[in-house]
Amino acid sequence: MRRMTARPANAHQARLLRLLRDGGPSSRAQLGDLVELSRSKLAVEIDRLLETGLVVADGLAASRGGRRSHNIRLAPALRFLGVDIGATSVDVAVTNAELEILGHLTHPMDVREGPVAIFEQVLAMAAKLRASGVAEGFDGAGIGVPGPVRFPEGVPVSPPIMPGWDGFPVREALSQELGCPVMVDNDVNLMALGEQHAGVARSVRDFLCVKIGTGIGCGIVVGGDVYRGTNGSAGDIGHIQVEVDGRQCACGNRGCLEAYFGGAALARDAEHAAREGRSAELAQRLEDEGKLSASDVAAAATAGDTCALELIREGGTRTGQVIAGLVSFFNPGLVVIGGGVTGLGHNLLASIRTQVYRQSLPLATGNLPIVLGELGPTAGVIGAARLTSDHMFSPA
Repeated sequence: MRRMTARPANAHQARLLRLLRDGGPSSRAQLGDLVELSRSKLAVEIDRLLETGLVVADGLAASRGGRRSHNIRLAPALRFLGVDIGATSVDVAVTNAELEILGHLTHPMDVREGPVAIFEQVLAMAAKLRASGVAEGFDGAGIGVPGPVRFPEGVPVSPPIMPGWDGFPVREALSQELGCPVMVDNDVNLMALGEQHAGVARSVRDFLCVKIGTGIGCGIVVGGDVYRGTNGSAGDIGHIQVEVDGRQCACGNRGCLEAYFGGAALARDAEHAAREGRSAELAQRLEDEGKLSASDVAAAATAGDTCALELIREGGTRTGQVIAGLVSFFNPGLVVIGGGVTGLGHNLLASIRTQVYRQSLPLATGNLPIVLGELGPTAGVIGAARLTSDHMFSPA
């Protein structure tokens, strides 16, 4: 169902819409405190937004002396679809205009099944959410994929773990199916946007968000905006070399970080340790389940298994080695660690911190928090909704 939603006519209106998204309902006086507009100019822009239907009056504001004005809020009927496609699962959520999640579904699925199968599943999940009553249709959709994306066109480019996706017109295909504007980005950029909007990075303008899942990537936020690089491949840290002539990586090179750590590498190393008899705990899990995953390593570590703890420590040290270089180069105000492998928790975090604080310059690390993300599996879908709302709340 196509929803004919207006866009703001100018930068002032766009700024007001984003303030209402991020801060919730506000009075005209409160908005006036945040934007550099005269009272009469502010009144004109708000009245124009009321005419578009993007905002509505919402009860009387608290008195600040004189006549009380109405609160202004984003239209309650606005709906955004957030889609986070991972290597092994798909998350789909519907949010309101303030990016609060109204409905959220997750489904296990291998991204290697290709874009047609994945998007059939995404559309089925979106239809199920619509049928539940949380949305009649969507005003915009954000899509995250686990590989490099040429951002202006919304097209994946040579993604190492996504056979069949190279050049697939994700934005165009889904826009036609969903009947709304679609924005496409790398999944780790959306995780960074999610943590910035509603998570641990809410008050930080310059930070790194490292996603350790099946692969490893990094969202780079500079001055409050995601930095994507010239072609959209910024932050592909999983393919930074950590061992000269090391292990073969899925990208075709040798010695990449991703070949040594991330969910796939950790599972492989855990199975190898189990078969070599280095861990009774992992060997038992392998016998019971037929294969191992990062969550098995986490559970074994929690049970005190020394081999599992060593695998986590080694992976954290290699990851910390790469992050230390990034910290020395970029000097962020925060490093957020997220993704599926963060089930390894504080053992992983301690190992990363130790390496970064040891290797980076004291000036860069003196006041540098390195923390786990707050939002877990919802970071990507909130970030996807944030991405499409940024597009909608920008001048037409």
